[in-house]
Amino acid sequence: MQKKAKLKLKPRTRIGPLVRSTLRQERRSYMDERHHDEPGELLVASYNVHKCVGLDRRFDPDRTAAVIAELEADIVALQEVDQRFGSRMGLLNLEWIKQNTGLAPVGVVGMRDSHGWHGNIVLARGAVVEELNQFDLPGAEPRGALVVDLALEHGPIRIIAAHLGLLRRSRQKQVETILAAAEPKDGRPALVMGDLNEWRLGDRSSLSALAPKFGPLHADLASFPARFPVWSLDRILSSPVGLVSRLEVHDTPLARVASDHLPVKARVRMGSKKFEAA
Repeated sequence: MQKKAKLKLKPRTRIGPLVRSTLRQERRSYMDERHHDEPGELLVASYNVHKCVGLDRRFDPDRTAAVIAELEADIVALQEVDQRFGSRMGLLNLEWIKQNTGLAPVGVVGMRDSHGWHGNIVLARGAVVEELNQFDLPGAEPRGALVVDLALEHGPIRIIAAHLGLLRRSRQKQVETILAAAEPKDGRPALVMGDLNEWRLGDRSSLSALAPKFGPLHADLASFPARFPVWSLDRILSSPVGLVSRLEVHDTPLARVASDHLPVKARVRMGSKKFEAA
């Protein structure tokens, strides 16, 4: 009688990723334990627009702009808004976006045809730009970040908009650079927003150095790839920790095809605290 061959499975390497992927499919929103709609909350969003090329391989800036309008956010951090090579020309119709959403670009300097800095741009509604710094990030690939101080009706805020690298060691160095530039002198709240290219949690994460100043690091919402989101690449983190009351993935029919990433949105408690310059 022929013996039946035994099927050897390694749960951690074969079944584990499938289970984790299925679970992450369900992670579309996060609410902290104190969440309730509060007056003065700010709605912010982060979106990697993939150079306005959708999953159907069509270059369609109008479609990208329509997704940005769907967000109805007060502040939006965008990644990959420029051509990657050559003149690095901007790809969006920023004037249409401003007229139809009220979101105006925070203008970067030193790049004649580009919208953003290393592809990063911040759009804000009803904001006064108090200070803007743009800097290169270390690593194997050309990367950069924007640090923008805004005065809003809700209060002052600092936005750190970034698109981190593909290599873990590069991301660790980039996080260190961001931390050095992140803390405002006047104590205003700060947000790190962007495609941080990291799906790991805990000590293995290249973002772990952001704790305890920024959070919620454990809120890993699946935003990539857009049609079947598995990986938590796109993040919105606040300092002080606890200002983000709700996070959600913006999952609409248009967003599922307009880019390879889905946008993420967050409600941020601004409160009534007044900030004074140090």
